[in-house]
Amino acid sequence: MYILLALVAACALGIALHFLLPHRELRGVAVTPAIATAAAALIYTGLQWAGIAEDNGWLWLASIGGGVVLALLATLTLSGAQRLHSDAQAKAALGI
Repeated sequence: MYILLALVAACALGIALHFLLPHRELRGVAVTPAIATAAAALIYTGLQWAGIAEDNGWLWLASIGGGVVLALLATLTLSGAQRLHSDAQAKAALGI
């Protein structure tokens, strides 16, 4: 049940991250929170299987913080690739 606390926190921070990052109009509103939540779930589960207990602060820091960091990197990568693609389409439409 404690995993739900980590997932809710990662999702909330993912929502905040979506609004803090540039090129918000190039991605869906659920992309960044979904990545943060999925990454936090995988990290939390992996650390639980490794034997780290719920009362260990590193479990929480790694799952929530790692999920947000991975969401940040993935979102910047996706937004950058999408931006380059849309710029190339605009240039092609203009004949440049």
